[in-house]
Amino acid sequence: MRTLVLLVLLEIHGAAAGEYFLFLFGAHFQRFMTHSLQYFYTASTGIERFPRFVAVGVVDGEQIDYYDSVSEKNVLKQTWMEGVRDESRITDIRRGAQQSFQGNIGIAMERFNQTTGVHIFQWMYGCEVDDETKELNGYEQFGYDGEDFITLDTKSGSWAAPKQQAVITKHKWDSDTANTAYKLDYYTTICPDWLKKRHVLILSLLQKSSSLLVTCHATGFYPNKAELVWRKDGVEFHNGVHKGEILTNNDGTFQMSADLNISSVPAEDWRMYDCVFQLAGVNKDIVTKLDREVLKTNEGFPVGAVVGVVVGAMVLLGVAALVYFKCFKKENDGKDQKIFSLFTMTIYLKFPSVLVLKFK
Repeated sequence: MRTLVLLVLLEIHGAAAGEYFLFLFGAHFQRFMTHSLQYFYTASTGIERFPRFVAVGVVDGEQIDYYDSVSEKNVLKQTWMEGVRDESRITDIRRGAQQSFQGNIGIAMERFNQTTGVHIFQWMYGCEVDDETKELNGYEQFGYDGEDFITLDTKSGSWAAPKQQAVITKHKWDSDTANTAYKLDYYTTICPDWLKKRHVLILSLLQKSSSLLVTCHATGFYPNKAELVWRKDGVEFHNGVHKGEILTNNDGTFQMSADLNISSVPAEDWRMYDCVFQLAGVNKDIVTKLDREVLKTNEGFPVGAVVGVVVGAMVLLGVAALVYFKCFKKENDGKDQKIFSLFTMTIYLKFPSVLVLKFK
């Protein structure tokens, strides 16, 4: 089930000139354990005091970055994204996308015989992964002035043109089989893999001097849907185990711990015990044996202090798209006002230089 998010871009009084703020009003209709990566791109014309181009990134409902044509600089919104990718490169990519999008809105206006007025061009594509059912949904859609313009069928790889003005684009893109093949591979392989491997987890065993408790501590994971358990001979048990709550780190990732009372565990039986970390959406568990060689203590730096890493953070390159965008008119004191209600679906992208398409 897809996510419904209402986005509103406003210029805030008192803010620096030209600075715009994005508000995500989360109407999250995703099932539990559904993960998504979203990028929203839009180009506009005829709207005063509003950027002609805006790009926003979202991971699992959390905004990760923002770019507009006023600042022409990509700005991170989550500290855990720092170092994940080359932000100067992302800024360059979005400047290029800005030019392409503004060119596309001009082409669309020509095809609809328009020369002036308020017009909106959007691009949406992506996928979401359901951890419970393993269902993967991929989709790509372009919109113009609140209506579908051209849509990719991610099952067949063909484009559908609900508007006559998009037929010429459909024929052009249908013939580009190499690019379509890449897109389909992205929806079925690259996207779900990134969602499963985007963060770094450190799993450690900790013990204070003369304490009878060994703490299994996991930190740096995201999202906060995870389990940490102790097992004996491969069987989970709870007697003598105290689990802590999931806590938030300063960088937006999470941590949790589970204490094991070892007062009744003979030294020769330690290897029968292990700590297991399970992250939602990742099939492979992270396991560490109860072993003195890997214990962190306050008596000095141990051998093998860090006992597990889930996966290194992948480079997320983003040029993507804005959303299913609806325009409607509302009467207000006898004057027509244009209200923009943006309904989003999940969006995924890896190589924007390949995927920023032009109408002609």
